Amino acid sequence: MIRRLSLSLLAAALLPWTARAAHPVRNPDTFVLAPIQEVTSLDPVYAYDSVSAGLAMNIYDTLIAFDGSTNDRLTARLALEVPTLKNGGISKDGLVYKFRVRPNVKFHDGTVMTAEDVRYSILRFILTDPTGGPASLLLEPILGVASTRDAAGAVQVKWEDAEKAVRREGDTVVVRLKSPFAPFLNIMARWSYVMSRNTAKNNGEWDGTGETWQKHNGKRTEDSYFFNHANGTGPYELDRWDRQARRTYLKRNAHYWMAPAKLERVLVASVPEFGTRKLMIEAGDADLIEVPRNFVSQLAGLKGVRIADNLPRLMTDPAIFFTFHINPVGNPDIGSGKLDGDGIPPDFFTDADVRKGFSYAFDYDAFLTQTVKGVGKRPTGPVPPGLLGHHAKNKVYMHDLGRATTHLQRAWGGEVWKKGFRMTMTYNKGGEVREAACQILKANIEKLNPKFRVDLRGIEWASFVDKAQKNLMPMWSRGWTADYPDPHNFVFPFYHSAGRYASSQKFSDPEMDKMIDAAVRETDPVKRERMYWKIQERGFDLAPSILAWHQVGVYGLRTWLKGFYDNAVFMGIYDYPLYKKGDE
Repeated sequence: MIRRLSLSLLAAALLPWTARAAHPVRNPDTFVLAPIQEVTSLDPVYAYDSVSAGLAMNIYDTLIAFDGSTNDRLTARLALEVPTLKNGGISKDGLVYKFRVRPNVKFHDGTVMTAEDVRYSILRFILTDPTGGPASLLLEPILGVASTRDAAGAVQVKWEDAEKAVRREGDTVVVRLKSPFAPFLNIMARWSYVMSRNTAKNNGEWDGTGETWQKHNGKRTEDSYFFNHANGTGPYELDRWDRQARRTYLKRNAHYWMAPAKLERVLVASVPEFGTRKLMIEAGDADLIEVPRNFVSQLAGLKGVRIADNLPRLMTDPAIFFTFHINPVGNPDIGSGKLDGDGIPPDFFTDADVRKGFSYAFDYDAFLTQTVKGVGKRPTGPVPPGLLGHHAKNKVYMHDLGRATTHLQRAWGGEVWKKGFRMTMTYNKGGEVREAACQILKANIEKLNPKFRVDLRGIEWASFVDKAQKNLMPMWSRGWTADYPDPHNFVFPFYHSAGRYASSQKFSDPEMDKMIDAAVRETDPVKRERMYWKIQERGFDLAPSILAWHQVGVYGLRTWLKGFYDNAVFMGIYDYPLYKKGDE
């Protein structure tokens, strides 16, 4: 951690290319953002965490977008208009969507964007399909699958199907869905990033042909040229990414198709420790910082700092996930790997009594009142308030050590209670609220039986994501924020066998999969809502995770930062409208 005496050195390290003459506003031409997590990739095909996706939102433009801070109204960006039934952009059967591409838009290298770039970008997004990436968001509606690969890892989609589904007709890109998919336009508003096909082709990326796409399918993020390079049409372009220092520098796109951004530069400086972020915002070395809910009071009264609180969120975070089939290879987190008091077997959480015992052991009220100070809501399912399908009356697990004991005494034929266990529960460093949830569960589980031992471990974000994808963590705390405003975007990752978290847990329930697949294809909102209620009722019965909190957002900002607005589906900060003006 950087000490208070080194703040001047910190400022120098953060902004090596910014003049530091005395000024009422520190670094007046630069926006400095200090998030908790570090950037994992600059390639929008891979970027699926809030910091990386937030950068993508500023480097690349989408075809359409959410209008300002609202998520129920869309506006055109790289498309000339939002497709509707009335303007002929959507077919009557709800299967075909047409996007007329805006002319004379330039990429950061000065070349002109074409409809072929748009078509290429959509196809690259779905066909690259890296492990743990966001490809399923468009694969589901367009090709009717959540992955290009089957359970054994073999390619299961055909180029001919993808080529027919995403076509170019002059200056229009036509997308044909596999079947009606209610939230399709909402997905396009967040994930239809457009990149240059020529830049990709000239630097060893997919060339856009059916003969070569499988060579790039599922490849590692570091193997992508766009891992640390970028060529989009967005308001800011990449200057450089210093991975070792956890700093990413952007500069203004001078020939942006709209008016140029007001600020010349952006710096994203990832800082896991809240104490350091607090010192940065206090000194004016950061303009906006992430603030865990349990640390909000530490910003109160700081001169020149305001707290942006109760920001809209569609978010279920933290949740604690059980891995049903843990990867045992070289895995110290399961101890002996046996139910012998010094470890757990890889299939420990396949027993429903284990999961329900842990679910009753968690102290939900203590978390809400003590950790997050009564702000936000306790979940009744993964779908948060404000979305169709939120199930306010669903059954929930309560903190009941008696019921927890009963279930754990039955687990594995009584062997769990008799022999005990030892395992590790994991959270990401800097995720203080997630860490607090883990501590609450650990304390209550160990209170039940002296033979129960749960170790806690905080690890860096990149390692945390990697371990989750490799099914190495027996229990882990993470959360979900909406990729787009629809209940499918919550039940799918939490409960569908192909979903982000369920697949990391190796959780699969065929009946649940059928229910989720049917709900997203239903166009009647009344019927859809009831279907999502039933999905979450089944989620209660299966108990694949412990749901602790529906958040509201909070940031710490300097009062000189102007133009800031938030949206519940932003994964990061939209830098384009920001500017600085001294009024302190």
